[in-house]
Parts: sequence; C-alpha cells; structure tokens
Amino acid sequence: MEQLSAGKKLDRAFEKLGKKNMLSFELDLDTDVTSLKALDAESDPEPGEEMPDEAAKLISGAKITFTVQSKKPIEASGEKDFIGMAMKISNPDGALAEYRLIGDDAYIRVDTEALGEMAGSPVPRADDLPPEAGAFKNLIEGKWVKFDTKEMEKAGGQEAGGGPAPAPSFDAKSQKKLAKALRQVVAREVRFKTADGEDGVEHVTATAPFRTLITELFREIRPLAKDLPPGMDLPTDKDLKDAPDTKVTADFALKNGELTEVDVDLAKLAENAKVKKLGLTLRVSDGTRPTAPAGATKLDLNDLMKGFFAGPAMDEADFAEGDLADQDFPQD
Repeated sequence: MEQLSAGKKLDRAFEKLGKKNMLSFELDLDTDVTSLKALDAESDPEPGEEMPDEAAKLISGAKITFTVQSKKPIEASGEKDFIGMAMKISNPDGALAEYRLIGDDAYIRVDTEALGEMAGSPVPRADDLPPEAGAFKNLIEGKWVKFDTKEMEKAGGQEAGGGPAPAPSFDAKSQKKLAKALRQVVAREVRFKTADGEDGVEHVTATAPFRTLITELFREIRPLAKDLPPGMDLPTDKDLKDAPDTKVTADFALKNGELTEVDVDLAKLAENAKVKKLGLTLRVSDGTRPTAPAGATKLDLNDLMKGFFAGPAMDEADFAEGDLADQDFPQD
C-alpha cells in the first residue's frame, strides 16, 4: 500500500507542474574540486588534456537556472505558446552566461574572462577586435547583446541554399505514449517510500539500480526516436552495459502536494574512493517572469558573418603571391 501511495503522490506532483503557466528550475551541482579532478583522472585523459584547476573550481560551484513562461498550461503548450524563456549559468562570484528569449528577440551576456580561464585559454580583448566586430565587442566585454531569431533563421537558410528542414514533431499522442511507457518502467523498477519532514514537507524517496533503470528507460524511448529533434543519438544496450548497477536514491520534497526539490547522490556511481562528494539538487518554483534586459546592443548577424568572420577578400595580386600560385594542378 505504501508503494502505491508514494508513487501516486509523486505522480500527482508532476501533474501539478504541467498545469502551471510558468516554471523555474535551478540545478545545483553539489561537488568539490577534489572529486571533479578524481572523476577526470578516471576518464584517462590524454597528456595535457587534464581538467584545469580553474575549470574544476568553476564547475564545482556552478548553478543552472531555467525559467519558461507560456500563454497556456505547460502540458498543453506548443512551440508558439511560449512567450518567454531565460537561462543563467552562475557560480558564487556571479553570472557566467545568461540567455533570454522574449518573443523573437534573443539576449545574451557572457563572462568571457571567466570562461576563458575555465577553458585554459585567454579570450581576445575587445580593443584587439577589428571595427567589423561591432556589437560583438560588447559581448566580449560582458555586456548584453541582442539579435532577432527570425533574422538568424533567414540568414541560416540563405547560407544553406534554402530554408531549414522542418523539425520532427513530437505530437501529443507520442508524448502520452512515451509517458505511459516510462511510468510502467518506473513502477516496475523503482521502489518508493514516504517520510515526513519539517515545516509540513513530505519526502518521497525513489530507489533503483542505475544501469537497470536507464537501460529500460532507453528501450522505451528508442521506438519514438524518429520524432525527437535531429542530432539526438540514443545510447544502445551495449553502450550502457558498463554503467554501474549501484542503487541510486532520489529524494523528492513535496510541499502541499507540489514538488519543490529533488536531491540525488551520485557519488556511488563513480566507483572511486576519491569521489566523496557528487550530488545534484533540482529546485522547482514558479519563478520570475523573463524580461528583456535594458541597454542591450543589437548584434547584426549579416554584417558579422559577411565582415568580421568572413575576413578580407583576396584579389588577383593576393592570389598570385599566395602559396597556391606555383602549384601544378591536374588538367581536366
């Protein structure tokens, strides 16, 4: 009876999320530099390709926040119903990157200096860029820039010699079929328990062997792969056979029947004694309505592609002096 009750409570909590018009998710990676470096070493990187200490430090304190707003309940929304989206990647020192989509306008801000340290290679200074860079200089300086997504799609279609291919449509019927299949896997493989917490918060814990669960989940998803966005290659059973089958527990916190937080401890999956801290926390809330940032400079994509990235054109004199001028090519 407890199994059915706990699973049903969790099911209803997710149904409540789908009835909201706006949702915000915050993903927090709970780890430390030592654990990340140990994970990197276990992947056996090539000499010189090891994770830099700066990258481990930035990642260990990183958070990702994603907010979406729709004119309709989320569960009934199509692509045209979403009127605002916002994503931010941050650490204790501030925002590393932000992206907002308001109507057809996209806004971007990036801490290029911090990301350059993370990658182990410095980024160019704004003063070193040519005049053709335009608003791209503002992006390098960490300021907001914006561009029209419709213009970008149009420019992309012209570059490719035609309009973009229509994306596969993951229709409502396919969604319901997938949801039913996944629920069956969860009911079969996952064990639920409930416990009361503080301040009226109820905890539902879900425990399952990791490899068994993800293998069964992907078996249900593969028949619908043709409806998924292009480029999403799903792993095969063979790809997953070496995944650890250690039992993993997720703790779902419910307040008044609504999901507020999910905690998962992944340290056991590493199977490495040096990886002592590796967890994920997902916080759920109504969030704040995404808005357009003030003072954003427009990024002209056509000028950028034709001028800044295209480089100077070569004339006949340049070609005559070039490396290819003296080469002999076979005649037709």
